[in-house]
Amino acid sequence: MVVQSLLLMGVGVFAGILGALLGLGGGIIITPVLTLIMGLPIQYAIAASVIAVIATSSGATIAYLKDEMLNLRVAMFLEIATTIGAVLGAVVTGLVNAQVLFVLFGALLLFSVYNMIRKMRRGPERAKNAVPDAAAAKLRLNGAYFDQNTQTEVNYQVTNVPGGFAMMFGAGLASGLLGIGSGAFKVLAMDTIMKMPLKPSTATSNLMMGVTGAASATVYFFNGNLQPVIAAPIAIGILVGATLGSRLMQRLPTKVLRLIFIPVITYMSLQMLLKGFGVLN
Repeated sequence: MVVQSLLLMGVGVFAGILGALLGLGGGIIITPVLTLIMGLPIQYAIAASVIAVIATSSGATIAYLKDEMLNLRVAMFLEIATTIGAVLGAVVTGLVNAQVLFVLFGALLLFSVYNMIRKMRRGPERAKNAVPDAAAAKLRLNGAYFDQNTQTEVNYQVTNVPGGFAMMFGAGLASGLLGIGSGAFKVLAMDTIMKMPLKPSTATSNLMMGVTGAASATVYFFNGNLQPVIAAPIAIGILVGATLGSRLMQRLPTKVLRLIFIPVITYMSLQMLLKGFGVLN
């Protein structure tokens, strides 16, 4: 039991660092590890990863708030859509068998790989030429942040608010259904659809994942899938890892991390898909 707890804490530290750095949430690491490596039922793994997502968000958000990196107004506005989607997804997951969940999770992992490759090919971060948006101006969603890597102040405008809101509903649905922060969807919505720079998109995604996870965690608690002996060690490790990852995010280039991360996630996604289609037991 002690060895298992230490192993879970170690996995949590690793997941927390990468989750905070890439804005993907610890759940995208936790669920495959618990199911494929440790052999736990996917329902327990998903419930534990929801707690992991909340822990990742808590550890990273404190640092990002201090550095004024995240856009709090964007997070609170879009969280309306993600919370509704998360609750709906958590309710529906009890009606879906494990094989379907494996396929869905594997597909989401592949999407995350694509998203990371796209970011790598874009090159150095810079503010995008966004068309002024009346809704964004009225809601005061535009923002600015100081990039410690380039030592410059970056001002940016938010655009296509309705499109981002719709994308966030889908992100919340994926979070509740698969037990992850669906950070890839959140970052994609802000980074591509709403034209926010990558760093504030990542930071804002970390905050939103915690709120979304909390909405779906209640459902997993009452249906009996949340196991404290699994979730608690992971949460402790992730709090440590997320704090470290958030400090590193502004100072280290993410390209090298993604070069390491992409093959790992690709392997896990293929394993999940094969398991979902019955090729692997």
